Amino acid sequence: MDKLTSMTVFVRVAKAGSFAGGARDLGISRAMATKHIMQLEGSLGTRLINRTTRSLSLTEVGVSYLERCQQVLLDVEEMESAVTHLQTEPRGVLKISAPPAIGATHIARAVAEFLKIHTDLTVEMILQGSPGDLIDEGIDVAIFLGALDDTSMVARKLASSSLVVCGSPDYLERYGIPQTPEDLAGHSCLVNWAISPRNKWQFKCETGSKVVTVTGRMQANAAHPIRIAAINGLGLVMLPTYIVGKDIENGTLKIVLGNYPLPPLDIHAVYPHRKYLSAKVKSFMDFLQDWLEHRVSMPGTE
Repeated sequence: MDKLTSMTVFVRVAKAGSFAGGARDLGISRAMATKHIMQLEGSLGTRLINRTTRSLSLTEVGVSYLERCQQVLLDVEEMESAVTHLQTEPRGVLKISAPPAIGATHIARAVAEFLKIHTDLTVEMILQGSPGDLIDEGIDVAIFLGALDDTSMVARKLASSSLVVCGSPDYLERYGIPQTPEDLAGHSCLVNWAISPRNKWQFKCETGSKVVTVTGRMQANAAHPIRIAAINGLGLVMLPTYIVGKDIENGTLKIVLGNYPLPPLDIHAVYPHRKYLSAKVKSFMDFLQDWLEHRVSMPGTE
């Protein structure tokens, strides 16, 4: 049996947590998956997987071998991309991760247009708050909002979106319009955990910057729940204009503290550190950068 194929089967079985799951992912039989693992164990002279009737777990050697297998398979993929000159046309499967709000709107629309152009390409899209482990999850490119703290990821800035503080006319009539960032201490501020740092809003002012710690009646790990809460008069929100632009245009929400701008929200594409980028990843990032630059910076665009 081809060892690289057996290594691929081992990685899939380990990640799936079962022979059946790994075999299903690869489109082979459970018996064939078992045969590949047995072949590896025989050639290595050691057990990689502990098997019981109900569960599967990696041995200590298996854990170490899994890490090496993933790296070897990644290296092989890079070498093949280099030999074929990165391919001339995007093809195969492109796996994308994106935050829910922008993923379900701008990224989804961009993907739809991208697929119309590249007919040999298939996209798997995951909506999640953080990029996750790109290599373990097999993600080709992840969309990330805000400042990047993980230096192990390679990033490309795609666009920036304005952040604004806003509230409903009803809320502002009942509780007043804040005139300075310090006035937020007397307001209910609805917090989106996805925008870091949590509970701290940073404003630009004449003396530099002012960071205000805010509190309110609702917090969420995504934008739309607190947007809905703000529309219903429960407090002020700080959100990108690509989310609240329509609400501002139709008067459902009104911007406050316009004289104290907030730093823009950067939108990055992050991907595993690879010397050779496949055509599908490079083409998609080029396309998405152009798409976002014309849409996320202006209020009310979708």
